[in-house]
Amino acid sequence: MPASAPEVVARMKEHHNRKKNMFFGHFDRISLSSKLVACTIAVLLIGVSVISFSIRALVSNYMLSKTDNQLKSQSQMVFENIVTLAKNDNAGPNSYFLQIQYTDGTLDNEGNPLVVTPLMPQLQDGIVSVPVLPTDGDTSDITFGQPFTTQAVVKQVVQIQNNSSDSNNTTKPQTDPNTQDDAGNDAGNSGSKNAPNSSNSVTTILSNPSSNANHAAVSTARSPWRILPMTFTENGKERAVVYIGLSLSDQIDIVSTLSRYCVVVGIAVVLLGGSLATLIIQHTMTPLKRMEKTAAKIAAGDLSQRIPSAPENTEVGSLAASLNTMLTRIELSFHEQEETTDKMKRFVSDASHELRTPLAAIHGYAELYKMQRDMPGALDRADESIEHIERSSQRMTVLVEDLLSLARLDEGRGIDVTGTVKLSSLVTDAVDDLHALDPDRAIGRMLIGLEPARDLNHPASLSLTEGDWPTITLPGDASRLRQVVTNIVGNIHRYTPIDSSAEIALGVMPAAIDPKQLSGLPATDTSMRRFVEAAEVGASMSTGYRYAVLRFVDHGPGVPDESRPKIFERFYTADPSRAREKGGTGLGMAIAQSVVKAHHGFICATATDGGGLTFTVVLPIEQMPAAQSAQTAGKTKEAKQKSSWFGGERKS
Repeated sequence: MPASAPEVVARMKEHHNRKKNMFFGHFDRISLSSKLVACTIAVLLIGVSVISFSIRALVSNYMLSKTDNQLKSQSQMVFENIVTLAKNDNAGPNSYFLQIQYTDGTLDNEGNPLVVTPLMPQLQDGIVSVPVLPTDGDTSDITFGQPFTTQAVVKQVVQIQNNSSDSNNTTKPQTDPNTQDDAGNDAGNSGSKNAPNSSNSVTTILSNPSSNANHAAVSTARSPWRILPMTFTENGKERAVVYIGLSLSDQIDIVSTLSRYCVVVGIAVVLLGGSLATLIIQHTMTPLKRMEKTAAKIAAGDLSQRIPSAPENTEVGSLAASLNTMLTRIELSFHEQEETTDKMKRFVSDASHELRTPLAAIHGYAELYKMQRDMPGALDRADESIEHIERSSQRMTVLVEDLLSLARLDEGRGIDVTGTVKLSSLVTDAVDDLHALDPDRAIGRMLIGLEPARDLNHPASLSLTEGDWPTITLPGDASRLRQVVTNIVGNIHRYTPIDSSAEIALGVMPAAIDPKQLSGLPATDTSMRRFVEAAEVGASMSTGYRYAVLRFVDHGPGVPDESRPKIFERFYTADPSRAREKGGTGLGMAIAQSVVKAHHGFICATATDGGGLTFTVVLPIEQMPAAQSAQTAGKTKEAKQKSSWFGGERKS
C-alpha cells in the first residue's frame, strides 16, 4: 500500500535528521585548532572577496562616470570637428565614434533613411568596433542626453572607395549589408551648420574579421561602447539623431588588471593570514594541550600534578588558576578521605582489640568456673571469677558507651548546642571532683589573660594570674561540656602523681577569628599560636568574637612532642598497659575533641613549662558588636536579645 502523507513527511524528517547528525558527527571529529584555522581562512577569503568586489565596483563606476562626463562635455566639439577627427581614425580605441541617422526624410540611393558614420576608429589590421545602435532613427528605448552602454560588433575594413556626387547635403551611404560608412559621435541637442555637405564621399566596405587578424585587436574591439544620443537641428528643424560614443576597452582593461592584482594580493593575504593564524592558534592551544596531558596524569592517579600557570587576565590563565584550585581541593578531599578511611580501619581494629580483651576475660573466667565448680572450695573461687567477669563487663560497657557517643557525635546527634551553660559553675564542680579524688593534690584556681608581645623575641602569650573566676555563660550542651572537663580532670588524676600540683584557669578574651574557622584548626602548637595572635588583634581593635578560655595545667611526666598531636586520636594511649590498669579506654580525649568541635571551639595539648601537660579549651560566647552601634546598644544591653554564632537567639 502506498505510504500516507504523514508517513512520507516523517520519513523525510528522519532522513534529514540522520544526514544532519552524520554531518555534525564528522564535524565534531575535527580538532579545535583545525576548526579555528579553517574559520580564520574562511573569514579572510570572505573579507578579501568583499574588498576586491567593492574596489572593482567603485573603480568601474568612477571610470564610467568620467566617460559620461567626457562625452557630455566634448560632444559639441566632436560634432563641430568631424572633418579634423576623421583624419585620425587610426588613433586607436580611445577616439570617438559618431553616427548620424537622418530623420527629416533624407534618403540614400536605395530610398532608405540616410545613415552617415563620419567617425569610426580603426585598430590593427583594419579591425573596427561597431556599436549596436537603434536603426531608422528609432528613439523609443533611449533618452536624449543620457549615455547608455551597448555591445559592439567586430568588423574588418576590406576596401575604402572615394565617390563623387552632385548632392549638396548627403554623403553616399553603404549599399551592401556588409559595408558601413565611417562612424563618429556627437553630443548635445543643438543644431549645427557644419553638418557634412560635400561633393565627395568615402565608402568603407566592412566584413567579418579574417582568421589571420590580430587576436588582441579583435578582443579589444569586442569591448562595449558608451553612447550619448542627441538631436541634430538646422534652421530650427530637427534633421537627424546623432550618436557619439567612446569605447570602454581601456576601462575594462584597467578593471581587469585591478581585479588580477586584487586576486593576487588576496591570495597572498589569505596564505599569510592562514599561516600566521596557524602559528598563533598552535601557540595559544599549547597550554590546552598541557592541560590535556596533566589531566591524563591525574586520571592515572597522580593528584599532585598541576597545570602550568599563565597570566590570569587571559582566558587560559583564568582557566588554569580555576583548575589548579579545583585540583588542590580534590587532592585535599582525597587525602582527607584516605585519612578518614585509615582512621576508620584503625578504629575498627582498635575497637576489636579493646573489646576482645574483656570478652576474652569473661570467656576465660566462665570456662574456669565450669572446670572448678565440682572441686572443693568451688564457691569461693566462683565468687572470684564472677568478680573478674563483672569488672570486664563494666570495662566493656564503658567502652561501648564511649564508642556509641563518638558515633553519635560523628553523625551530629547526641548533642544540643542551643542550651545555656554556666561554664564557671561547671569548672568549679570539676575542681571539687579532683579534690575528692586526690585530697593531697594542690590545685590552684587561676585567672587566664593575654600578655601582649614585648618584642619579636617575646611574642604575645596566655598568662595565668591569681584571681576570682568571672561568671561565664555561653550557648551549648551542659552535659557534654561537663564530659569534656571530666575527661581532662580524669586524665590528671590517672596519669600524674598525686603529690604533683595542678592549676585550672578560666577567663574571657576577644579574638579576631571566626568560630567555624577556629574549629577547623588542627590540635597543634601552631594552631594555638594562631589563636593567641588573633586574640592580640581582637584586644587591640575590639573586633571579632568573645571566647571563653579554659586551661588545665599539670606537672606530671607529660607527653613527648611527637606524640602530643596523637592524644586526640581514638584508642591512643601513651602507655597502653598503664592506661588499662587505670581504667582508661583511649577514647576520652577523642570524645572531648568531638564535643568541642561541635560547639565550634578548639582544644589542644601543649607542654607545660618545667614538665607536664597543658590542655587548653577555647569556646565561643558571642560576636562582638560593631564599634558604631556600641554606644547606642549600651543602654538597652541588659534587655536586648543577642545573636549567637549557632544562628539561634538567646537572652543575655
